[in-house]
Amino acid sequence: MLYKQFGPQHWWPGDTPFEIAVGAILTQNTNWGNVERAINNLKNSSMLDAHVLHKVPDAKLASLIRPAGYFNIKAKRLKHFLAFLTTHYNGDIEKMKDEDLHKLRRRLLEVNGIGPETADSILLYALDKPIFVIDAYTKRVLTRHSIIPESATYHEMQGLFHKNLPADTALYNEYHALLVMTGKHFCKPKPKCQGCPLEGI
Repeated sequence: MLYKQFGPQHWWPGDTPFEIAVGAILTQNTNWGNVERAINNLKNSSMLDAHVLHKVPDAKLASLIRPAGYFNIKAKRLKHFLAFLTTHYNGDIEKMKDEDLHKLRRRLLEVNGIGPETADSILLYALDKPIFVIDAYTKRVLTRHSIIPESATYHEMQGLFHKNLPADTALYNEYHALLVMTGKHFCKPKPKCQGCPLEGI
Protein backbone atom coordinates (compact mmCIF):
# COMPACT_ATOMS: atom_id res chain seq x y z
CA MET A 1 0.00 0.00 0.00
CA LEU A 2 2.79 2.41 0.90
CA TYR A 3 4.81 1.55 -2.20
CA LYS A 4 1.77 2.06 -4.42
CA GLN A 5 1.24 5.54 -2.93
CA PHE A 6 4.85 6.78 -2.72
CA GLY A 7 6.87 4.66 -5.16
CA PRO A 8 10.55 3.74 -4.66
CA GLN A 9 12.44 6.00 -2.23
CA HIS A 10 16.07 5.45 -3.30
CA TRP A 11 17.34 5.65 0.29
CA TRP A 12 19.71 6.46 1.98
CA PRO A 13 21.01 9.68 0.35
CA GLY A 14 24.81 9.65 0.19
CA ASP A 15 27.56 9.06 -2.34
CA THR A 16 29.63 6.63 -0.25
CA PRO A 17 29.14 4.26 2.71
CA PHE A 18 31.24 6.63 4.85
CA GLU A 19 29.05 9.61 3.96
CA ILE A 20 25.95 7.57 4.84
CA ALA A 21 27.42 6.63 8.23
CA VAL A 22 28.29 10.27 8.98
CA GLY A 23 24.75 11.26 7.98
CA ALA A 24 23.27 8.62 10.31
CA ILE A 25 25.12 10.19 13.25
CA LEU A 26 24.34 13.78 12.27
CA THR A 27 20.63 13.17 11.71
CA GLN A 28 20.01 12.46 15.41
CA ASN A 29 17.39 14.98 16.65
CA THR A 30 17.26 17.02 13.45
CA ASN A 31 15.81 16.95 9.92
CA TRP A 32 17.64 15.76 6.84
CA GLY A 33 17.87 19.23 5.25
CA ASN A 34 20.09 20.37 8.12
CA VAL A 35 22.26 17.26 7.79
CA GLU A 36 22.73 17.90 4.06
CA ARG A 37 24.03 21.38 4.80
CA ALA A 38 26.48 20.01 7.35
CA ILE A 39 27.71 17.30 4.97
CA ASN A 40 28.09 19.84 2.17
CA ASN A 41 30.29 21.90 4.50
CA LEU A 42 32.50 18.85 5.01
CA LYS A 43 32.61 18.15 1.27
CA ASN A 44 33.38 21.77 0.35
CA SER A 45 36.23 21.74 2.87
CA SER A 46 37.54 18.44 1.41
CA MET A 47 37.14 16.85 4.84
CA LEU A 48 34.62 14.07 4.20
CA ASP A 49 37.28 11.43 4.78
CA ALA A 50 37.77 9.27 7.86
CA HIS A 51 41.51 9.93 8.23
CA VAL A 52 41.13 13.68 7.68
CA LEU A 53 38.18 14.07 10.07
CA HIS A 54 39.89 11.94 12.73
CA LYS A 55 42.71 14.52 12.91
CA VAL A 56 40.54 17.66 12.73
CA PRO A 57 40.27 19.54 16.06
CA ASP A 58 36.88 19.13 17.75
CA ALA A 59 36.12 22.87 17.54
CA LYS A 60 36.78 22.93 13.79
CA LEU A 61 34.61 19.88 13.22
CA ALA A 62 31.82 21.39 15.35
CA SER A 63 31.87 24.60 13.30
CA LEU A 64 31.60 22.65 10.05
CA ILE A 65 28.61 20.56 11.21
CA ARG A 66 26.87 23.47 12.94
CA PRO A 67 23.78 23.31 10.63
CA ALA A 68 22.97 19.82 12.02
CA GLY A 69 22.30 21.24 15.50
CA TYR A 70 23.77 20.02 18.81
CA PHE A 71 27.05 20.45 16.93
CA ASN A 72 29.40 20.17 19.92
CA ILE A 73 27.77 16.91 21.04
CA LYS A 74 27.64 15.53 17.51
CA ALA A 75 31.27 16.45 16.90
CA LYS A 76 32.21 14.30 19.91
CA ARG A 77 29.98 11.45 18.70
CA LEU A 78 31.54 11.61 15.26
CA LYS A 79 35.01 11.60 16.82
CA HIS A 80 34.14 8.48 18.84
CA PHE A 81 32.96 6.74 15.67
CA LEU A 82 36.07 7.88 13.77
CA ALA A 83 38.32 6.56 16.55
CA PHE A 84 36.50 3.20 16.35
CA LEU A 85 36.77 3.13 12.55
CA THR A 86 40.45 4.09 12.56
CA THR A 87 41.46 1.74 15.37
CA HIS A 88 39.66 -1.37 14.16
CA TYR A 89 39.38 -0.91 10.39
CA ASN A 90 42.22 1.47 9.49
CA GLY A 91 39.62 4.13 8.62
CA ASP A 92 38.11 2.00 5.83
CA ILE A 93 34.39 1.44 6.34
CA GLU A 94 34.34 -1.13 3.53
CA LYS A 95 36.29 -3.48 5.81
CA MET A 96 33.31 -3.56 8.17
CA LYS A 97 31.16 -5.27 5.53
CA ASP A 98 32.93 -8.61 6.01
CA GLU A 99 31.99 -8.86 9.69
CA ASP A 100 29.07 -10.81 11.09
CA LEU A 101 25.99 -8.59 11.45
CA HIS A 102 25.32 -9.28 15.13
CA LYS A 103 28.95 -9.04 16.20
CA LEU A 104 29.32 -5.75 14.32
CA ARG A 105 26.11 -4.38 15.83
CA ARG A 106 27.37 -5.13 19.34
CA ARG A 107 30.64 -3.34 18.57
CA LEU A 108 28.85 -0.29 17.15
CA LEU A 109 26.62 -0.05 20.23
CA GLU A 110 29.74 0.13 22.38
CA VAL A 111 30.76 3.36 20.61
CA ASN A 112 29.86 6.37 22.76
CA GLY A 113 26.92 8.23 21.18
CA ILE A 114 25.68 5.43 18.93
CA GLY A 115 22.34 3.93 19.94
CA PRO A 116 20.25 1.20 18.28
CA GLU A 117 18.65 3.42 15.60
CA THR A 118 21.97 4.95 14.52
CA ALA A 119 23.79 1.59 14.62
CA ASP A 120 21.07 -0.08 12.55
CA SER A 121 21.01 2.80 10.05
CA ILE A 122 24.76 2.38 9.52
CA LEU A 123 24.38 -1.41 9.23
CA LEU A 124 21.48 -1.31 6.77
CA TYR A 125 22.22 1.73 4.64
CA ALA A 126 26.01 2.02 4.70
CA LEU A 127 26.98 -1.66 5.06
CA ASP A 128 24.08 -3.44 3.29
CA LYS A 129 23.29 -5.66 6.30
CA PRO A 130 19.70 -7.01 6.63
CA ILE A 131 18.47 -5.30 9.80
CA PHE A 132 15.29 -3.25 10.18
CA VAL A 133 15.65 0.31 11.44
CA ILE A 134 13.09 1.54 13.98
CA ASP A 135 12.56 5.27 14.36
CA ALA A 136 9.94 7.65 15.74
CA TYR A 137 7.95 7.59 12.48
CA THR A 138 7.81 3.79 12.46
CA LYS A 139 6.71 3.62 16.10
CA ARG A 140 4.02 6.24 15.51
CA VAL A 141 2.56 4.38 12.52
CA LEU A 142 2.63 1.02 14.32
CA THR A 143 1.09 2.24 17.58
CA ARG A 144 -1.64 4.33 15.94
CA HIS A 145 -2.79 1.32 13.94
CA SER A 146 -2.69 -0.90 17.05
CA ILE A 147 -0.03 -3.15 15.51
CA ILE A 148 2.18 -2.77 18.60
CA PRO A 149 1.49 -1.41 22.10
CA GLU A 150 2.83 2.02 23.09
CA SER A 151 5.09 0.31 25.63
CA ALA A 152 6.90 -1.84 23.03
CA THR A 153 10.70 -1.68 23.15
CA TYR A 154 12.97 -1.02 20.18
CA HIS A 155 13.90 -4.71 20.13
CA GLU A 156 10.23 -5.80 20.16
CA MET A 157 9.33 -3.45 17.31
CA GLN A 158 12.30 -4.63 15.28
CA GLY A 159 11.36 -8.24 16.00
CA LEU A 160 7.94 -7.68 14.43
CA PHE A 161 9.60 -7.05 11.06
CA HIS A 162 12.33 -9.68 11.44
CA LYS A 163 9.82 -12.41 12.33
CA ASN A 164 7.37 -11.61 9.54
CA LEU A 165 9.63 -10.67 6.63
CA PRO A 166 12.58 -12.39 4.94
CA ALA A 167 16.03 -11.05 5.89
CA ASP A 168 16.30 -8.91 2.76
CA THR A 169 18.38 -5.72 2.74
CA ALA A 170 16.54 -4.14 -0.20
CA LEU A 171 13.13 -4.90 1.34
CA TYR A 172 14.09 -3.50 4.76
CA ASN A 173 15.58 -0.41 3.12
CA GLU A 174 12.47 0.33 1.06
CA TYR A 175 9.98 -0.52 3.81
CA HIS A 176 11.62 1.74 6.38
CA ALA A 177 11.90 4.60 3.88
CA LEU A 178 8.18 4.26 3.05
CA LEU A 179 7.24 4.33 6.74
CA VAL A 180 9.26 7.54 7.10
CA MET A 181 7.37 9.07 4.16
CA THR A 182 4.08 8.08 5.81
CA GLY A 183 5.18 9.69 9.07
CA LYS A 184 6.29 12.89 7.37
CA HIS A 185 3.21 13.39 5.20
CA PHE A 186 0.33 11.79 7.09
CA CYS A 187 1.18 10.23 10.46
CA LYS A 188 2.46 13.50 11.91
CA PRO A 189 2.33 14.39 15.63
CA LYS A 190 -1.12 15.72 14.74
CA PRO A 191 -2.34 13.01 12.36
CA LYS A 192 -3.63 13.79 8.87
CA CYS A 193 -5.53 10.58 8.22
CA GLN A 194 -7.50 11.63 5.15
CA GLY A 195 -5.74 10.39 2.04
CA CYS A 196 -3.20 8.32 3.99
CA PRO A 197 -2.47 5.00 2.24
CA LEU A 198 -3.14 3.25 5.59
CA GLU A 199 -6.45 5.06 6.21
CA GLY A 200 -8.44 1.85 5.79
CA ILE A 201 -6.52 -0.09 8.44
